[in-house]
Amino acid sequence: MAAVGFCGDWFLSTSDKKLVAVHTREVREPFVFDCSTAEKKPKDVKTDSDGGGSDETGSDKILAFNVSPSGKLAALTDDTKRLVLFHCRPSWRLISIRWVVRRCTSLVFSQAEEELLVADKSGDVYSFSVKEPQKEGELKLGHLSMLLAITLTPNDKYIITADRDEKIRVSRLSSPYNIQSFCLGHQEFVSALLVPSGLPQWLLSGSGDGTVKLWDYESGRMLQSWNLTELEDAPNSDTDKQMPAVSRISSSPDARHVAVQRERVPTVQFFRLDQEAEKRLVLCSRLTLPHCPLDMTFDPQGRLWVLMDCNDAPLQIYTHRTGCWELDAESPEFIRVIEALKPHWDTLQASATAESRFKHLHKVNFDNMAYYMQKKQQRLEQQKKKKRTAKKAQEEENGADQKKAKKAPEAVTESSN
Repeated sequence: MAAVGFCGDWFLSTSDKKLVAVHTREVREPFVFDCSTAEKKPKDVKTDSDGGGSDETGSDKILAFNVSPSGKLAALTDDTKRLVLFHCRPSWRLISIRWVVRRCTSLVFSQAEEELLVADKSGDVYSFSVKEPQKEGELKLGHLSMLLAITLTPNDKYIITADRDEKIRVSRLSSPYNIQSFCLGHQEFVSALLVPSGLPQWLLSGSGDGTVKLWDYESGRMLQSWNLTELEDAPNSDTDKQMPAVSRISSSPDARHVAVQRERVPTVQFFRLDQEAEKRLVLCSRLTLPHCPLDMTFDPQGRLWVLMDCNDAPLQIYTHRTGCWELDAESPEFIRVIEALKPHWDTLQASATAESRFKHLHKVNFDNMAYYMQKKQQRLEQQKKKKRTAKKAQEEENGADQKKAKKAPEAVTESSN
């Protein structure tokens, strides 16, 4: 998974098996963590591959990462089922490597930074202690389908989870069996969640149906919905079969800008949130990119960093000036990051060519009548083909009989002579 983020003044990039952290303001040695050389799973640690499960081994590819609210901690998980915890400030160091039961899709730290919550592909959420970094995880809650996103409200009161079956569930963190509400309205899997900065009463969600929605999550009431496909000038030829999923929703630190990214679409849509307006999610502008984005993040100064599917210039930085977003390629922070990342371009390219994580999550629409008519047409064509073959064989047989009948009198005449 190719992804970017910020941990204070540290720029973070994950690609394939590596996490690379680069300090944007000071000349420091980049921190690199390679999962392929990390600690292997002890034999006494049980995961879902034990006890009759699948024996599939992981490839050490990073699946998800996140940073704590203060920027002091970071965590990642890979497809070998590691859960790795780091201390980031003032310098980077590894705290612990633990093991999850199943492969994870999303991580989030609590606001108090006492626990790390991980959502996995089986629909479960486990809580891992930060204060006791060697302690095993505890099952917190579960869905009936794969979880794709997880977030917490700023006061740690609610845990919000989103799954493949279009559901967003709001539960109390202290007692997750108490469900506060469901936010229902998406027509496809829910792929992104965000409680925007400065507006803790609202929730933004993105989905495989190509929409972004605004919710009052405590009541489960939808406040507004935008269909992002309708905002495009022309449909992308690659998106004819499947609607491009919303892959990231990000908010600037001052909450002035909300950026929405979709897979395989070379644009970023910008919104702003207005508590006083009738339509509270207001469309502002659109940034057209030279290539399709893989991920994006805001830095502490409110600049947008975009990681793109491009070998030559995969990373760009944009600054908001005079009402529009402008490329800021001369930024010293940007130049420092680019120089530090150059030795790792190969792993970044490997992540760019990886298969979409949403590819197999879209619903398969099955039209019974169309299927029946297709099969009927195939049967009719087969019957016609059989009739043509039989008719041709009969004609050939009749022709052979006629030749024999014609030759017989000639043979009799010759014998009588």
